[in-house]
Amino acid sequence: MEYDIVKFIQIKQSEFGHGSTRNRAAKLSKGDILVFMTQDALPQNCYFIEELIKPLGKNNIVCTYGRQLPRNNAKTLEVFSRSFNYGNSDIIKSKEDIPKLGVKTFFFSNVCSSFIKRDFFLVDGFPENIIMNEDMIISSKIIYNGKKTCYASKAIVTHSHRYTYLQQFKRNFDIGVAFKENSYYLSEVKSESEGFKFVIEAIKFLFQSNKCYLIPSLFIESGFKFFGYKFGMNYKNMPIKLVKLMSMHSFYFDRKEVMEEYYSENSNNRC
Repeated sequence: MEYDIVKFIQIKQSEFGHGSTRNRAAKLSKGDILVFMTQDALPQNCYFIEELIKPLGKNNIVCTYGRQLPRNNAKTLEVFSRSFNYGNSDIIKSKEDIPKLGVKTFFFSNVCSSFIKRDFFLVDGFPENIIMNEDMIISSKIIYNGKKTCYASKAIVTHSHRYTYLQQFKRNFDIGVAFKENSYYLSEVKSESEGFKFVIEAIKFLFQSNKCYLIPSLFIESGFKFFGYKFGMNYKNMPIKLVKLMSMHSFYFDRKEVMEEYYSENSNNRC
């Protein structure tokens, strides 16, 4: 479908990849700036894109991501999660921040993001074969390449989820898979410490909100996240049927190139 300069391209789910599909769109684009959004992100005003791309090209910044506010029906812990990851102030991140911020240096979100197209392709875009977290991986590549990323706090969208414990497990399983498959880019940092910090800050938030009764729920949810992540990091030691059962994006493991790599490293997990 085409409407003036807007072009819509429809693909099959089996062809979708968080990295490859976005790379395909980037290659088809005509402009010098790339803007990526997910279908469930709602811009809060008509200045959203202006605010999102404003930092590009300044102070060696080549990509940005916007602020996410929770939906009205968001759970309390999801509300905290948004405030924990998306604050009121802009943040510029570079290689020099790794000792201080750790894995948070590479935090980035394609829910709403922008890139200078030239610099996007200088690091070969997103990883072609990746289950999720393509945004964090390209952020790490850009930072290691000597450039900077920017959190644009005034570029605001409404975006949140109401995940069950099991969905949290599956999502974090996939994060573990992504970290395992892209350990080269993340070898200098550990993510577990950031998870511990999240729990501590969440407890403080619940006390301040007079919702201490949610602390058990916080621990249960955190446990599902932690074990999901750990299982994902070790997915190549598991039978493929179990891997697909634990994954939120099970169709990823139907891709030929993913299966070839999986079986080449562990020929015992064919059942």
